[in-house]
Amino acid sequence: MSQMHDEQENISAGGFSRRDFIKTAAAVGAGVLAVQAVGSAREANAAEEAKKAATGASAAAAGKPALKLDQVLKVAREKLYPRCRVCPECDGVACAGEVPGFGGVGSGMSFQNNYRSLQKVHLKMRTFHDVKKPDTKVTIFGYTLQMPFTSAATGGTTYNMGGKMGEEEYVEAILGGCLQAGTLGWVADGIGDPTEVFERRLKVLAEKFSGKAIVTIKPKTQEEIIKRIRMIEKAGALAFAVDIDSAGRAARAVPGQTVEPKTPNQLRELAKSTKLPFIVKGIMTVEEAQMAGEAGAAGIVVSNHGGRVLDHTPGVAEVLAAISDKVKGKMVIFADGAVRYGTDVLKLQALGADVMLVGRPLVRGAHGGGAEGVALMLNKMKSELVDSMVLTGVARSSKVPRSIIA
Repeated sequence: MSQMHDEQENISAGGFSRRDFIKTAAAVGAGVLAVQAVGSAREANAAEEAKKAATGASAAAAGKPALKLDQVLKVAREKLYPRCRVCPECDGVACAGEVPGFGGVGSGMSFQNNYRSLQKVHLKMRTFHDVKKPDTKVTIFGYTLQMPFTSAATGGTTYNMGGKMGEEEYVEAILGGCLQAGTLGWVADGIGDPTEVFERRLKVLAEKFSGKAIVTIKPKTQEEIIKRIRMIEKAGALAFAVDIDSAGRAARAVPGQTVEPKTPNQLRELAKSTKLPFIVKGIMTVEEAQMAGEAGAAGIVVSNHGGRVLDHTPGVAEVLAAISDKVKGKMVIFADGAVRYGTDVLKLQALGADVMLVGRPLVRGAHGGGAEGVALMLNKMKSELVDSMVLTGVARSSKVPRSIIA
């Protein structure tokens, strides 16, 4: 709890409360215009740091002081405003209905339900044990992660994030920061992205990161998906996902694009089309989790697309336990929904997830400090996770008992 308060104090410049911050958002926006020159210089520095991180260099190795959380959030706010206000607590209230952007669709309740459902999960504090140095490693698809969370599949820097970072620069920051921290990043696909844009992202993945990432494909036609699978194979990616939950109103609004739900037979066709592990993203019911497994999926992502496609869905933490009770051990279970702190990771693990996806915090990290900013966010969460494991008596991330939930 003290960590959250510290972060709020860092973010709230001059001691403003969250309410004051939102009230003065317009004034902040005006102030952003006055610091564009400074912001441009910071953008150049962030891009350079991303390149260094991608080749394994760190700020320390370059003789520069390490980034601080408050610095990263300040720069992120300048770049992302007004698309994202970088609120002290990212709960989906201030940005409700802002799609494109960072908010939840419609009333914003699905986004807020993700956040609130996690807040309702309480941890039992236990200190009579011998767990002193918890093991946070997990292995998926033959690859060992140093922490049980990865980036989420975030993209759309122009229409969602304000355009202060290019797509390729953003991919470098996310993938470079994740690898620097010891985990994996995801490469996103856009609904209206032409093939050449997707190819450029995969070129970054192949040439700078040796394919060490998971790649997402929008639920386009079967022909288009398989065409992209071949490109992903060529790039050497570890796995690919189709985010079926993108087949909604926003997707259908893009002229000339076919984005559609999929039948079990179509999922089976995709699974059989490649030797790469196939992940189905957008699972919110036990029945569809089982159907995905029967169709040959190697993993599922329990997700309502960040609350950005269908209003008034339950939060991910509300449905996860029932899903994991049926399919745990049969496939990798990812969970995606308002993961902000290491304690959130531990809660979702106790509910049955293997690996969590982290979205908005890493968007902020990328914009505020490039790859180094992303790694900073991930390592902060890892430190919080270790603390919470010690204080609940959990020795290994690969085996988190549900009994730690109060």
